Amino acid sequence: MADDVSGVPGVDAASAFGPASAAVAVSGRVIAAMNVLPLELCTTIPSPIPDSDPVAAAALLREQLPLSVRARRGNSALSSAHAYLATATPWDAVLVAWTGEIDGYDERATVLTNTQFVRGADSPPALEDIDTPPAPSATDFALSPADHARANSLLVDEAAAVGLAVEPIFLFGGSTARWRSYPEQVLWPLLHYIMGTPSDGVQEKAWWLDYVRFNEAFADRICSIYRPGDVIWVHDYHLLLLPQILRQRLPKAYIGFFLHAPFPSSEYFRYLTKRKPLLEGILGANMVAFQSVSYARHFISSTTRVLGFESTPVSVDAFGCRVAVEVFPVGIDADRVTREMDTQAVHANMLAIRELYPGKQIIVGRDRLDSVRGVVQKLRAFEMFLQLYPELAEKVVLIQLTAPAYAQSAKIERKVSEIIAHINGTYGMLHFMPVQHYSQQISRDEYYALLRVADLGLITSVRDGMNTTSLEFVVCQRDSHSPVILSEFTGTASSLADSITVNPWDSVGVAKTIHDCLLMTADEKATLHAKLYAHITTHTAQAWVRSFLARLLAVLASNDTSHMTPVLDRPMMHQKYNAASRRLFLFDYDGTLAPIVRDPAAAIPHRAVIDTLRVLASDSHNQVWIISGRDQAFLERYLGHIENLGLSAEHGCFMRPIGSREWVNLADAADMGWQKDVIDIFQYFTQRTQGSFIERKRAAVTWHYRRADPEYGAFQARECQNHLENTVTKKYDVEVMTGKANLEVRPRFVNKGEIVKRLVAEYVLPESSAHETPDFVLCMGDDSTDEDMFRALGKVDELDQESTFSVTIGPSSKMTTATWHLVDPYEVVRAVADLVGMADVAEEMGSTVVREEAPKLTAAAAAPPQRILLQS
Repeated sequence: MADDVSGVPGVDAASAFGPASAAVAVSGRVIAAMNVLPLELCTTIPSPIPDSDPVAAAALLREQLPLSVRARRGNSALSSAHAYLATATPWDAVLVAWTGEIDGYDERATVLTNTQFVRGADSPPALEDIDTPPAPSATDFALSPADHARANSLLVDEAAAVGLAVEPIFLFGGSTARWRSYPEQVLWPLLHYIMGTPSDGVQEKAWWLDYVRFNEAFADRICSIYRPGDVIWVHDYHLLLLPQILRQRLPKAYIGFFLHAPFPSSEYFRYLTKRKPLLEGILGANMVAFQSVSYARHFISSTTRVLGFESTPVSVDAFGCRVAVEVFPVGIDADRVTREMDTQAVHANMLAIRELYPGKQIIVGRDRLDSVRGVVQKLRAFEMFLQLYPELAEKVVLIQLTAPAYAQSAKIERKVSEIIAHINGTYGMLHFMPVQHYSQQISRDEYYALLRVADLGLITSVRDGMNTTSLEFVVCQRDSHSPVILSEFTGTASSLADSITVNPWDSVGVAKTIHDCLLMTADEKATLHAKLYAHITTHTAQAWVRSFLARLLAVLASNDTSHMTPVLDRPMMHQKYNAASRRLFLFDYDGTLAPIVRDPAAAIPHRAVIDTLRVLASDSHNQVWIISGRDQAFLERYLGHIENLGLSAEHGCFMRPIGSREWVNLADAADMGWQKDVIDIFQYFTQRTQGSFIERKRAAVTWHYRRADPEYGAFQARECQNHLENTVTKKYDVEVMTGKANLEVRPRFVNKGEIVKRLVAEYVLPESSAHETPDFVLCMGDDSTDEDMFRALGKVDELDQESTFSVTIGPSSKMTTATWHLVDPYEVVRAVADLVGMADVAEEMGSTVVREEAPKLTAAAAAPPQRILLQS
C-alpha cells in the first residue's frame, strides 16, 4: 500500500494493515463479493386476484410494484466484518452482492403467469388483447425498468444510511431460488460430507449452468466498477468460480478468497463432477483462506490429487502463480453482542424464561435442521444423560431452537420429532417436559435472553464451519460463566483451544460431559470462561478483517514481479529471430513440449508439436535439438521421423546428430557398475510405494512415483534420495536428480549443460563447413535437469545474451537461472509456432474450453461469452 491510501488523505496504510502493505500499490478500496446483501427486498400482492380474472390482472400490471427493504437475518459475523471495514478503517469498501429472493416475488409471478400476463413489459397489454394473449411462462418474469431502478435505489439508500456502499445484482428468469440450487443442493452437502444419490445428471447440469451465470453476473458487476489497485475479496462457496473469471478479465487484480464452510478431504471432494473447474476457479485468487488448518490441508491435497499441481503446506503453484493458502478463523462482533444483550427487552425476556422453568438448569441449543448440525445426536446424548442420571431428570430442561434447513430435511424433522416424543413420553410429567423444541425463528432479544439464562450451551454438529452460536454464548455468559460443550468437528473447536469438546457420535461421552459441566463449581466455571472470553473478545470479526487484509497485502508484496521470472517477451523474441541467420533451438520434452501425465508412456507428442518442429527444422538457418531424459527408443519412435531434427537421449548420454540416423554413445567408456546398487534401493522403495515403478536406461536409472499417492510418493522420494546420497553417491561418481515425480541417478559427467556447450561449440550450418557462433538461441525446459542448460548458456562468452532466450516452464515464482518463463506446454508450442506463422495450429493443443451456453436470461443477468480457464 502506498504511504497514503488513495482517497483517504493522511492515513498511514502501513500502520493500519502492517508494514508489508507499504510495498503494494493499492487504490485504497476493497470490493467485497458476497452471496446476498445484508438487506432484503420485499413486495406484496395488493389484493387476491382470481386466476380467471384477466381484467384485474391487467390492472395489476399497471400498478407500481410495492417495495420495501428490511434487514436480512443470518450472516451476522460477515455483515459486521464488512460494516467495520466500511466505517472504521482507512479503506473504502463496496459490497457487491445478489439481492436474494425478493419476498413475495415468486407468489406475484405465479399470479401473473396463471392469468397469462407478464410484468416487465414497457406497457401493459390492451384489454381488447386479453382474450388471445401469447403463452408466457414464469421464466420471463422480471421487474419493470421503473421497478428495477426503484428497487436498486431503495437498497443503495438504505445501505448508505448505515455507512455502506452496495452494488446490488438483480437476477431473474423463473423462480429466484434457482440461483441457489447448485451451491446449496450440490456443493453445501458435499462440503459437509453428505453424499447425494446417483442421478442422470440432467438436473445437476441445469443447476451448474445457473451457477456459472451467477458467478459471471458478479464478474460483470465487479469489472464495471473496478479500478487498478482495488482489492477484491470473494466470500464462500456460492462464488467458487469468480476468482478465476476475474483473473481472466483482470489479470493484474489483487484477489483474496475466503471459504466460510468446511472443505472436505480430497476423497470426498473428488466425487464432484465439476471438481476441476471449481478448484481452478478458487485458484484464480492470490490468497485462499479457510477456517481451520485441516480445511486448508484438505484443499491443498485436492489441488495436488485432482489437478496435479505442485504445492507446499502453505501454497499451491497454479497457472504460473503461487497461490498462498492461509488460515483465519472468523470471529464475532463482541462489542455489538455486548450492547445488544444488555437491553431492557433482553432483561424482561430473561425474567420470563426463569419464571417458566423455576429451579431448573437450562441447556440451550440452536441449530438448523440439517443432518450435519447434529440435532439427532444431541437428543440421543440428552436421552442417555437422563438414563444415566435419573436423579436429574426433573431438574434439567433442554431448550432446542431449530431453523429451516438449506436442503431437504423432512427425514431429519421426522426423526427429531420421534426422539423428542420418546424422551418426553419416557421422562416427562404432566407439569414438565424435559425437551422444549421450538421450530421457529425467534427475536434477537429472546435469543440473547436465552443465552444469558442458560446453565449450559450444547453444540453437537457433526460437521460445521465457524459456529458463531458458541462464540455468542460465551460473550453472553460474561456474568454467569456457564460453560459450553462444543463438537470437535466444528471449525470453531480448532480455534478455541480451551473449550470443552466432545465427539457427538459418542452419546455416552457427551452425556457424561453434560453431567460434569452441570456440576462444575463456580471457580471452575470462572477459570474456564475467562480463557474463552479473552480469546473471543480479541479474535473478533474486526480482527479477522485486519488479519486477512494484512496477510493478503504481505502475500502480494512477497510476489512482487521484480523478484520473479518475467513472462517471455514474444515480440522481442520474434524481432531477434527475424534478424538472425544462425539459430539454435534446444527443447526439453516432458513438461515442455508435452504435458506431464500420470503414465509417462502416454506422453506422446501432439500433432501440433510435430508440425511445428517439422516446419522449424526445415529452415536451413535453424538447428533444432530435443534434449530429453527419455531413452533412444522413445525419441526415435515419436520424433525420429522429423527431418533435420537432432536428438539427445538420457540427458546427453546418447546423441543422434542432425541429418544422421545413427546414435552416438557418449558414455560408452563409463563404468555402469553403480546401476545394480541403485536398482536394489529403488526396488526396496517400489515395493513400499504402490503405483511407483523403475525405468532402466542405458546410462541412467529412474524411479517414477507419478502414479502413486502424491503425498506419500513425495515422502518416499525424499527418503529414497537421502538414502542414495548417503550411500551410492559416496561410492560412485554419480548424482541424484529430482524431476517431476521422479528420481534419476546418472553419471556426474553427463548432463544437459555439457551437451549445450558442445552444440554451441560445434555449430555449423549446412551450407557452410566452418564453425560459426549462433546469433539466436532459444532454450526451453521445465525441471532441475534443464537448469544445467540455462547455466551453460549464460557462461558462453561468444553468445549475444540479448539474443539468447532461456525459458523455464512453470510458475514465475519458481527458483531458476532462466531469464524468462512460460506457464505450460501449450504456451511453449504457441510461442514457437508463432515464429514460423503457425499460431493457429498451436491452438489445437489448448486446454481451455468455451463454457457451455446457459439458458437465456434477462439483461440484468446476461454475461458476454468468453473463454475461461475451466476444464469441463
